[in-house]
Amino acid sequence: MNKLISLVVFGLLASSSLMLKAQSGYKIINQIHLEGDGGWDYLSVDEPAGRLYVSHGTMALVVDLKTGKQVGKIPDTNGIHGIAAVASLNKGFTSNGRDSSVTVFDLKTLAVTGKIKVTGKNPDAILYDPFSQKIFTFNGGSASATVIDPKENKVVATIKLDGKPEFPASDGKGKIYVNIEDKSEISQINATTFVVEKSWSIAPGEEPSGLALDNENHRLFSVCGNKLMVISDAVAGKVVTTQPIGDRCDGVAFDPGLKRAYSSNGEGTITVVQEVNKDTFKVLETIPSEKGARTIAVDKTTHHLYLPTAEFGPAQEGNRRPSTLPGSFKVLEVAPVK
Repeated sequence: MNKLISLVVFGLLASSSLMLKAQSGYKIINQIHLEGDGGWDYLSVDEPAGRLYVSHGTMALVVDLKTGKQVGKIPDTNGIHGIAAVASLNKGFTSNGRDSSVTVFDLKTLAVTGKIKVTGKNPDAILYDPFSQKIFTFNGGSASATVIDPKENKVVATIKLDGKPEFPASDGKGKIYVNIEDKSEISQINATTFVVEKSWSIAPGEEPSGLALDNENHRLFSVCGNKLMVISDAVAGKVVTTQPIGDRCDGVAFDPGLKRAYSSNGEGTITVVQEVNKDTFKVLETIPSEKGARTIAVDKTTHHLYLPTAEFGPAQEGNRRPSTLPGSFKVLEVAPVK
């Protein structure tokens, strides 16, 4: 009798597992293998050009999204964090943390055309703001942002921030928002006067990293180190609600077509948060990804998600992080299936 009960229970569990898998609205459809070794950070989608830019060690890698193949690279970007494209100028810009610089490259040929020294230390995230037509780097080593005129490749201002900046977002109408990691708050910057207009706490969220914006409903999504996505009202400057996410998140992307925010969790999952309306949100599902896939970008035309990671070996002596296996760097392509 006990054996029979065990078999029945096992069968029900197996059936439930299959049902959960069948109900998933997403799956990994491709693994884009890319060259080189070393660490990685942000990646960005250039929808009009059909390209994906991926930071990796000391270079930016360029992927053709139609073929899923690497088509080029921008070398000598020491400690690269992010990439910003300015199509109207045919220029791309990378933030290079190790030598506190920005590399300028030609979007068509990928040839490096210049280098700009920033006014702070360790430029991390980089953003092109279409309203002010300026490039902003957010300098994690000096609690500041550097403003660059992309036409002239010149620094035009430095913005003092309240603490260590992480990822920014622009509303395209004169406001730029940035997570302040060590203060657990968001700061709002005037994109033309280069002044911090206000800041607000995102408690109970702690140590925010990735930031995304629903520009239609003025909702900001901050993913935090204590496994929370904090959703703020960008106009009122206050927290609306929170949603649970996975561990070791570092990025978030918002798809305005589907009204979904995606948290990339380094534990090996993606949390999908559905915006029901501007004040109501729910976790739609948790998608399995792979360990180390902690940053994310979304193609707003295809609704595909892209997450970089690699294969891991044992941690090296004196290092808490596991080592990455040579030649294993890749980008996961995740697509909605229904």
